[in-house]
Amino acid sequence: MTDDLITSLRERLLDAALPDIAFDGWSSISLEKARAQAGISEDEQIIALPKGPIDLLSHFSKRGDQRMLDQLATLERPAKIRELVALAVKTRLLVDAPHREAVRRGAAMLTAHPRVALRLSYATTDAVWRWVGDTSTDYNFYTKRAILSGVISATRLYWFTDESADFEESWAFLSRRIDNVMQFEKMKAATQSRWEGSTDRVHGAIQRMARWRFGQSS
Repeated sequence: MTDDLITSLRERLLDAALPDIAFDGWSSISLEKARAQAGISEDEQIIALPKGPIDLLSHFSKRGDQRMLDQLATLERPAKIRELVALAVKTRLLVDAPHREAVRRGAAMLTAHPRVALRLSYATTDAVWRWVGDTSTDYNFYTKRAILSGVISATRLYWFTDESADFEESWAFLSRRIDNVMQFEKMKAATQSRWEGSTDRVHGAIQRMARWRFGQSS
């Protein structure tokens, strides 16, 4: 079976399952209903989703990431990095807005699958940073993704219960979280600069002491 056919089966199963997931969760019950509704055989379902509901949830997350990128491609890019990040995170959540209860149930399910949760979180944050234009390859590559993962997770939890118009309170919450991150980055840069300056001074002092010692000894 080709990759395209497997993806097509996953899409059909996901579309058929989403209305029931809000009530039955990401479960074998929802998946069985979806299989029957989509007219997919049991063998085809096993090939498309060998691990069952958790594979379906993974496909849902990956599809959300791609839809985020598709929508971002149609929008005007802000000039500042913090605005780019905020726009991407907001877009990612809005992609899931029609299925917010399914997302909430998915988040609960992922607590029992930490490796899958980590992989999906990384995929989302990596997609955001690559769209923003991040080209880092050192430790910043990982710290940026880890920090953004925390921002998205916190904002998503807030968003689950947000009943404000157009999720305005969630976007305000997101803005505050990004402000915190930016302040942390400034503090980290200042600390690193001071450390480098201190290191230079220490090296200079050691060199002077070495010259004095060996000068006295000669």
